[in-house]
Amino acid sequence: MHQSSTRAARDPLNPVPGRSIGEHGIIGNLDTTALVASDGTIDFMCWPHMDSPTVFAGLLDPEKGGEFTVTPDLADARTMQLYVPETNILMTRWMAAAGSVELTDFMPHPATDPRVPVSVLRCIRVPRGNVRIRVNCRPRLGYARSVPQVGVYGDTVVFHDGPQSLRLGSSVPVMIDDDQGGAHAEVELGPGDEVWFVLCDEAHDPLDALECRAAFDDTAEAWRRWTRKSSYRGRWRERVDRSALVLKLLTSHQHGSIAAAATFGLPEATGEGRNWDYRATWIRDASFTVYAFMRLGYIEEAEHFRRWVEARLTDLDEHAELRIMYAIDGSEAADEDVLDHLSGYADSRPVRIGNAARSQTQLDIFGELMDSLYLANKYGRAISRSGWLHVVRMVDHVRRHWKEADEGIWEIRDAKREFLHSRLMCWVALDRAVRLASKRSLPGPIVEWAAERDRIAEDIWTHFRHPEHGHFVQAKGGTDLDASLLMMPLVRFVSATDPVWLATLDAIRDQLTDDGMVFRYRNDDGLEGGEGAFTTCTFWYVECLARAGRLHEAREIMARGVLYSNHLGLFSEELSLRGEQLGNFPQALTHLAFISAAFYLDRQLTDPDGQTWQP
Repeated sequence: MHQSSTRAARDPLNPVPGRSIGEHGIIGNLDTTALVASDGTIDFMCWPHMDSPTVFAGLLDPEKGGEFTVTPDLADARTMQLYVPETNILMTRWMAAAGSVELTDFMPHPATDPRVPVSVLRCIRVPRGNVRIRVNCRPRLGYARSVPQVGVYGDTVVFHDGPQSLRLGSSVPVMIDDDQGGAHAEVELGPGDEVWFVLCDEAHDPLDALECRAAFDDTAEAWRRWTRKSSYRGRWRERVDRSALVLKLLTSHQHGSIAAAATFGLPEATGEGRNWDYRATWIRDASFTVYAFMRLGYIEEAEHFRRWVEARLTDLDEHAELRIMYAIDGSEAADEDVLDHLSGYADSRPVRIGNAARSQTQLDIFGELMDSLYLANKYGRAISRSGWLHVVRMVDHVRRHWKEADEGIWEIRDAKREFLHSRLMCWVALDRAVRLASKRSLPGPIVEWAAERDRIAEDIWTHFRHPEHGHFVQAKGGTDLDASLLMMPLVRFVSATDPVWLATLDAIRDQLTDDGMVFRYRNDDGLEGGEGAFTTCTFWYVECLARAGRLHEAREIMARGVLYSNHLGLFSEELSLRGEQLGNFPQALTHLAFISAAFYLDRQLTDPDGQTWQP
């Protein structure tokens, strides 16, 4: 069980005011999520869906964003956070000589009693001593654009702001703060005493204490049943289970899609402007999601996501092109906008919602999509005739356009280039189409596809090599490296022990790694400001090392990589050179890459000459 102690003193040369990104856990109900800081504060939550406006955004602006705090009056208390084992129920504890306090946070699981409203439940319990506790709920609806009106309705408090309203119920009296648009309660608890706070939509009556306890029991059991379906029993079991639980939280139980992260606006470098919105579903993540869920035995989740992806193909008319990302419900992703009224995390502005990259050309998405469909057909249900006809049209599109330049996997906002990763994934699209058509005896121009696939391969080997050193490079005609090259052996384009590939792996080690952290690239990408190391690439690197037979090195980097998670085993998008978490949080792609690396490396360490799982 992961836990943390009180936060260490910060380096004055690299201060991060307020709560840092990594000092959070996550709770959710498979529709939305909330971040809970290590001091018990909910300072980020969108409502009622993950891509809805925020109701708490104190992480992005401590003054205006809104937060839900629990503050025990305990001198010199040590704080810790942990998850109830095998669940997404989070506990925050304060321990001092005079007493201890335990805060339990969760959202009821959809499998609980259908009469239980969508809500946030907070239980405060005192195991030891007599402790006075103050609770302050200060929501700011609609991305904190205004202060809500507050009113008392029976035993509850309602926060109104335009069309949206939230209701706060409690097992103790709550007083309103008219001038602050909030409500608070103060209570003294003795040994064994507990109080509940419930936040839900105004249309629902909050649960009482007995109903809250029942919701806790049902939610814990629902999460445990799900976690125990995992087939992974390897060295990193607890961390793999936590990664799977994070991915499940980021997955829509209604649609089957998965958000790239739970947040927006968290910077890739503190004080810089690379702040994006990741509350959408990227087609690129398709194959990684299917890999992870299938490897762990979660066939239902993989199939649900595959159906969501296939529906995006079905929705296309004859002249429409596949988007690189979609809203969680499958509609068009929101366009980019700036929330000028928010100061940003650690003054990192602008704070953006939506994502302008939605209109970019990224040819690699076809390979990731085709790979996911191939895997789903190999290990799950066969594709429908209608679905296959859409695939044929997509693959023919790749056959016509693979030579073009694009913005690439990292979504550059500079001149388009012919990226190796995009070219590689076009090869994957054609290769998997040939394999799937042959395996399922599906109609299609297999001979032409295979010939075009081979032309792409020859183009990569001929035009994407360093003129002096011979290793692969980021873009045609260039000499720069790119960590996305690590996908080359993972998609089986090149042998993991091919001399050219090993030279590429060594070059990545020498030029893009730093103390187990891997940077995406070092060259200019057309954006202002810097960025941190990309956490996902660390685990791609681990898996490449393992596939190359460099098991000691792979295990060493894996050991460092897992330490770059936070106290609860959660990974952010990027890391500073001090190992502090940066970017949107928690990051689905990193947890997916970690699961894949943990699966492969564990198998190799257990039986280096044995049979491994084959995609």
